[in-house]
Amino acid sequence: MSSRPLRYTARYVKIASGYMGQLVEWPEVVTEGRTLEECRVALQDALHEMIEAYKLLGKEIPQGGGLLEQIPVEI
Repeated sequence: MSSRPLRYTARYVKIASGYMGQLVEWPEVVTEGRTLEECRVALQDALHEMIEAYKLLGKEIPQGGGLLEQIPVEI
């Protein structure tokens, strides 16, 4: 029996050195890259590494499925 893949919500922020990426549902998974694409790849790698670490430690892997929404406001 195969399980369905989990989906995580990535948040990217422009920083002085490029981009920072972090998972909304799993904030410990965070990384940086000089470009957005480099950051995406690094975040994917960090996610895989964190999953393996949690499995080795017998820790529960956070479930994905979050949703980000921009809320407009006039200031």
